[in-house]
Amino acid sequence: MSYFTIAGVQMLALHHGDNTDAMRHRIDVLMSRFPQVQMVLFSELMPLGASPHHAEPMPSHAEAVFCHLAEKHRIWLIPGSMFEQAGDAIYNTLSVINPRGEVVTRYRKMFPFRPYEAGVESGEEFVVFDVPQVGRFGVSICYDMWFPETTRTLASMGAEVILHPTMTDTIDRDIELSIARTNAAVNQCYFFDINGAGAIGNGRSIVVGPSGDVIHQAGTGEEIMPVEVDLGRVRRERETGLRGLGQPLKSFRDRRVDFTLYRHEGGSSPFLDTLGPLEKPQRTNIEDY
Repeated sequence: MSYFTIAGVQMLALHHGDNTDAMRHRIDVLMSRFPQVQMVLFSELMPLGASPHHAEPMPSHAEAVFCHLAEKHRIWLIPGSMFEQAGDAIYNTLSVINPRGEVVTRYRKMFPFRPYEAGVESGEEFVVFDVPQVGRFGVSICYDMWFPETTRTLASMGAEVILHPTMTDTIDRDIELSIARTNAAVNQCYFFDINGAGAIGNGRSIVVGPSGDVIHQAGTGEEIMPVEVDLGRVRRERETGLRGLGQPLKSFRDRRVDFTLYRHEGGSSPFLDTLGPLEKPQRTNIEDY
């Protein structure tokens, strides 16, 4: 089977607080209206809001709620992400739940939005998972997609669909839409970039096909986006080329260049080390002018 239906959910929610009941209701309504849906994806930090003060060890009570819902509706469920307390560390963590209500894997955001996402540690492991008899899926979170190495790695691990919850309420959303299209095109995969609405995001979620084509772009309000993907299309375009033209994954595989710069001690380079510390811009007093 190469066809699979994924519903992205863009919804209004509290910036700080428990949104799990609202999500439960949204899933119940979604599955009543669109029973063909096989996977549901929410936006970043949707369940418990955007404050690390709500961090919980995993498995958590909130995660258990979503496991029950996944089993109830027999769906794959990615309920956005939640802050995870792991010892003294806090991570921005995404759970992947299968139709039996089991957590098959978790992913910790690799690139917290520093310096603004302060106090949140970086994850270190890329995550892909298989939907039996369908295909391979990869996950990333928000700021991760600004680093092309992250999506390229997931594609190199065989991911045919990238599931990417985000929480963007800033003026750079238009740039993210371009990045989503680019990531899909250069990695010849589907890219689901699902944002929140209202206090927890400015919407404009986007679903992109493996040629960089926009399948759907949401507005700024609440929206449910059931999209049937064709994994056969991904495999065909990776074989014959994007729109019958470039074959970037094969070209990357067959490259002669060795990207030694990325293996520099500390993951940096002499040039990047000149850019100064990663910190918030400071207010300049008018007396300084």
